[in-house]
Amino acid sequence: MNMPFYVAPEQLMKDRADFAQKGIARGRSLVAVEFDDGVLLCAENPSRNLRKVSEIYDRIAFAGVGRYNEYDQLRIAGIRHADVKGYTYSRDDVDPQALANQYAQMLGQIFTHDTKPLEVEILVTAVGFQRDGDRMFHIRYDGSVTDEDGFAVLGGEADSIRERLAASYNADLDAGGALRAAVDALAGDERTLAPDDLEVGILARRDRGRCFERLENGQITDLLGVAADDDG
Repeated sequence: MNMPFYVAPEQLMKDRADFAQKGIARGRSLVAVEFDDGVLLCAENPSRNLRKVSEIYDRIAFAGVGRYNEYDQLRIAGIRHADVKGYTYSRDDVDPQALANQYAQMLGQIFTHDTKPLEVEILVTAVGFQRDGDRMFHIRYDGSVTDEDGFAVLGGEADSIRERLAASYNADLDAGGALRAAVDALAGDERTLAPDDLEVGILARRDRGRCFERLENGQITDLLGVAADDDG
């Protein structure tokens, strides 16, 4: 009779974490930056169809890095959760922290019990009526949650990007300053990122209605303050 193969629980968890981290590191990074009138989300993403940044509800946005099909499933689940809660109770009852907690439970359950963990990191961010109501919750592949303040970085090069962003970030940035800080942090010293390489969304601080706006290339160029090439 063959004996069952035994793996120590701590080794199993380490192997799953290593697997998820390697998958996430293969993707491009993303940053979110609070500015004076909302929250800006900027991802290095040349695709115009496979989105990393999306709206979840009136004042809430979602961002993901890693394996696209996995974080897109999480995005859809979040939209459904928010729609049901808003319809059942009130639109004002859709809470970003409750949504982040639900995501954390889902990811933690999969990481602990499934054979393969999800190769994703996600961000749930919300804009308040006042700046002290802004929220950013960073949820990792193992279900751990971090309440970020000022800015958040997701992806394989998070440590170096976070250092660069910390050096240029301040609480008084406007939207243009926030975007320039985000792009400089993502690019580093040896690269230049053009508007075509970027996906940018803004949660704008408004009194009512939907707050999410996806920026087109022309708007990105204007915010960056980059002059268009003169073809003439």
